[in-house]
Amino acid sequence: MNIEVVKLACFSPTGTTKAIAKAIAKGIGETTVEMVDITRPEVREKPFSTSADELLVMAVPVYAGRVPVVLSAWLDAFKADNTPVVCVVVYGNRDYDDALLELKDIMKQKGAVPLAGAAFIGEHSFSSEDTPVAVGRPDEADLSLAEEFGRKLADKLKSFESIDEIPELTVSGKYPYKEFSPPISADFMIVSDECTQCGLCAEACPTGAINPEESSDVVQEKCIRCCACIKICPEGARVMKPSPLKDIAVKLFNNCKERKEPVLFF
Repeated sequence: MNIEVVKLACFSPTGTTKAIAKAIAKGIGETTVEMVDITRPEVREKPFSTSADELLVMAVPVYAGRVPVVLSAWLDAFKADNTPVVCVVVYGNRDYDDALLELKDIMKQKGAVPLAGAAFIGEHSFSSEDTPVAVGRPDEADLSLAEEFGRKLADKLKSFESIDEIPELTVSGKYPYKEFSPPISADFMIVSDECTQCGLCAEACPTGAINPEESSDVVQEKCIRCCACIKICPEGARVMKPSPLKDIAVKLFNNCKERKEPVLFF
């Protein structure tokens, strides 16, 4: 198959998913690469489509074992025209549950043809100095494997004469998908006097929940608890306070210490 463009579409509030997507593209090699970073809300308002002479790498983080709900409207509007697609999920060393299966199903429904899938590990959103979970991941080994995955993808594509030759892709997951967890209060953060109102947290927020003029002003209904604002703060002024979310962070720290490795599907 002749692929002219590789499109990387990724939602990556803390940068881990984007790092994996870029490493996969590097492994694919000498092809025009277009990055479509849908982390910012204004980008998700723009239409997005793909064609049969493109390869799509769709990469999203796992939120409670599922594809992030915040992407629902954007994914509903997405259109593909027999585009080969690589489905990638990135999870925080607990489990990716049904997220990869769900992403594959969504891509098929939108007109794409799943070529391969992968579940990689990234530092958990709730990871902190006192509750570290998968710190530093994706690490060098993860990124090296992502590049190798990209090289295998390029070889796979060359082995097919047409899109019709791509066999049905099987990935881990089950039906019905894991039920969404009950809502957790978004009131989980303290902003200390160390805050300089630099605005980086507002820029990083994938839902526009933070007032750029006053960083302690957060629209709770918009917050998706990705903790991008905590991780990007140069002063360490945003921290988790005692809360149900902090309790989950402690549980993850206690139960998810064993290193998990990426899983690839062709």
